Amino acid sequence: MDTVLVVVIIVIAVVVAAGVVAAVSSRRRRSHQLRQRFGPEYEYTFDRTDNRRTAEKELRGREKRRSGFEVSPLNEQDAAMYRQAWADIRLRFVDQPVEVVGQAERLVVQIMRDSGYPVDDFEQRVDDISVDHPEVAQHYWEAHSVAIAHAANTEQLRQAVASYGQLVDALLRETRSRGADRRSSDHREHA
Repeated sequence: MDTVLVVVIIVIAVVVAAGVVAAVSSRRRRSHQLRQRFGPEYEYTFDRTDNRRTAEKELRGREKRRSGFEVSPLNEQDAAMYRQAWADIRLRFVDQPVEVVGQAERLVVQIMRDSGYPVDDFEQRVDDISVDHPEVAQHYWEAHSVAIAHAANTEQLRQAVASYGQLVDALLRETRSRGADRRSSDHREHA
């Protein structure tokens, strides 16, 4: 065999091997980034699909869909109104646990709508919220299951309200931090 041919074959083999290593490394990096971004929702999606590639494709699809609409924090006045509505709902739990779960569901939908999320389909709402708040998506599933159940015991209802509360807090947290940032910068300007 000619020396030039041997060198060409070796170079091609090295380039192919480097390409394979780069592709595997890139796939692992993307997997790691998705795992970091979605946290428990990554594991839940993987468990449900039982296939890493399928789960990751679904999660990337959620990100792509979510990038197609504008979600923004609520203004301080609306956020304060929703905080008060949530406090009122929680206070009524002891006397009206079943009704409170339904009210909590409706409040979450209204906050999501006012923040810019599409809210027509429950499963799509969970997928959309999982992009911004993956830590509460599974709680939303669980709470909704109780809300639509024909019979639930008091403990299940209590857990559902607690789960809705986590979602309400996550949705309103951005407004609080945005307001705090604004107050801090106003304070620095006047100092």
